[in-house]
Amino acid sequence: MKVVSFTGKSGTGKSFQATALAQRRGFDAIIDDGLFIYKGQIVAGSSAKKCASKAAAMRTALFNYEDHREEVKAAIESYDPQALMIIGTSDRMTDIVATQLGLPLPEERIYIEDVTTEEQRKIAAHYRIDEGEHVIPAPLGQLRRDFAGYFMDPIKHFIHKARGNAVDGEQKTVDDGPNDRTVVRPTFSYFGSFTISEQVIRDIIKIAAEEYESHLVVVDRMNNGKQTNMSVTIDVMAVRDPESIDKCMDLQQDVYGALVNMTAFTIDSVNVRIRDIVRDREEMLSRKLH
Repeated sequence: MKVVSFTGKSGTGKSFQATALAQRRGFDAIIDDGLFIYKGQIVAGSSAKKCASKAAAMRTALFNYEDHREEVKAAIESYDPQALMIIGTSDRMTDIVATQLGLPLPEERIYIEDVTTEEQRKIAAHYRIDEGEHVIPAPLGQLRRDFAGYFMDPIKHFIHKARGNAVDGEQKTVDDGPNDRTVVRPTFSYFGSFTISEQVIRDIIKIAAEEYESHLVVVDRMNNGKQTNMSVTIDVMAVRDPESIDKCMDLQQDVYGALVNMTAFTIDSVNVRIRDIVRDREEMLSRKLH
């Protein structure tokens, strides 16, 4: 199976361009935002665009949920596409998706700038940012069951809408036969921005560290203040014991996993620093209290 990636920043029109690109290049399968689409039909997965929050949407798009991941892996094995295109916002994201699904890393990388003009990307950004519309590269009929009650709009080109080809007020359609794309307005697009407070990050670290209190006590924690591409540093007090080093490494892995699974943010790094060394657990707990 040939695996390729198609990447571009959020809102630049990747999903809208995906069907035509796949047809031109002979890619018979697409992975997009949690869906496995084979020859234009959704055959497995769950769309991140129907999630109630951005956190859940990101976790769905990255196949962090085991049942969802295993369903799509089984479908890929069953349909056995010759060429599969993974859509994502970065090379790193498409590589993560490939790894999650047990696929080889993309052997070819295509970027939105390779297939669209700057003007087309501006139009796509307008509909994403100003109107909260997201595209799924599948016909409208395929989505009615999963997206009942959502705003939907099969379209041929964003440019048609920009030129005023509207019918029935807000909902506009252009017949494109089997090549229809569908626009949905995700639930989370009504909720505004999504942030997690510093205290939540601290609480996650505190809970993860409780398992290691025989050897370590967290005395400070900090992050770079970003909600994405987060870097976290944890300062600990450690018992003078060779096993404390292993505990620091275990804590580092546990905090990284907890932050990824509970926040869905991109975590660049988790660093554990030993600020102080004490003779035994009793001294550690005593100094913690003071």
